Amino acid sequence: MATPRSRRPLKRQRAVVTFCTMPRLGLVPAALLALGPGSGAGDEAAPIPSTLPDAPLLDAYSAAVTDAVARVAPAVAHVAVRRRHGQRGVRAHGAGSGFLITPDGYLLTNSHVAGSADEIEVVLVDGRQAAAEIVGDDPDSDLALVKVAAPDLAWCRLGDSGRVAVGQIAIAIGSPYGFQHTVTAGIVSALGRSMRAQTGRLLDNVLQTDAALNPGNSGGPLVDARGEVIGVNTAVILPAQGICFAIASSTAERVAIALIRDGRVRRAWLGVGGETVPLPRRVVRHFELDRETGVRIQSVEGNSPATVAGIERDDVVVAVDETAIANVDDLQRALGADAIGRELRLVVLRRNRKLALAAVPRERASNRRAATR
Repeated sequence: MATPRSRRPLKRQRAVVTFCTMPRLGLVPAALLALGPGSGAGDEAAPIPSTLPDAPLLDAYSAAVTDAVARVAPAVAHVAVRRRHGQRGVRAHGAGSGFLITPDGYLLTNSHVAGSADEIEVVLVDGRQAAAEIVGDDPDSDLALVKVAAPDLAWCRLGDSGRVAVGQIAIAIGSPYGFQHTVTAGIVSALGRSMRAQTGRLLDNVLQTDAALNPGNSGGPLVDARGEVIGVNTAVILPAQGICFAIASSTAERVAIALIRDGRVRRAWLGVGGETVPLPRRVVRHFELDRETGVRIQSVEGNSPATVAGIERDDVVVAVDETAIANVDDLQRALGADAIGRELRLVVLRRNRKLALAAVPRERASNRRAATR
């Protein structure tokens, strides 16, 4: 009888959110592509047997996908970038995807694809190569806008992501691993997800899909059956399969308009750093608070709106303009463009007192760290 083998304990794997950009553009040898079955020159795709009970349904699904792809694919481009690093000017290459949203050449992609690029080149579906330049970059939303220098450009429409429903068809188009204009299809798996941009700022209203995304898909469109863009593909969770994320088209439209108009996205700056902390039950009851957590101020920048307002380290912010603040993300949402130059009423707990302070946020400079609100 065989001696039983000892079993090693399984290690728990940690899920990692990975942005779908390619660190280096590479090609797969053609010989490798010919190893799979059905690769002969005379092979043809087998038609769907008409006797199958699901044949009409499959035909309708295929028709929906192919029609949507026909509408959007001409506007999708492969984006190749070059960056210079260090004093020696070492050139690093990267690649991703993007899609044209106007007939005069505005192309939307991810910030982690095109942001801080020294050179950008796009390859269109008809094979044309064109130079491009950054119009605006918003790392906080992981979106960038690029202007393509080429005539006769196809473009696609940004749809209303607010009308998207869980379970509807979702089609991703992009250049995974350099395979340009690759199409994958699935469904919208969930709505209203949140994730962190590479700056650390929270991204709200993110779509989850099981349409396969791979390195190089970043910046490409997520499309519905009507051929309208409902999201910008951006990230996957590893080592999971079929858990992919796209920035909602409503966010993309708002950011694109701001980048075209101003070259940046305006956000308010208060000049504090903080962390989410639980509040003692007796404090919540005594001050009749709506939430059991708040934001404790860890740092206050000099000559900032927070300093002028009298905010101190270890103050706990629990409300802004009558809106409860339960965590850092709530405070971040309260500091939108509409808060710039407007007096905000901040309710803070300082030791055993509840104070109301007036602060007037200024516009946050684009180079400020996201950890400072």
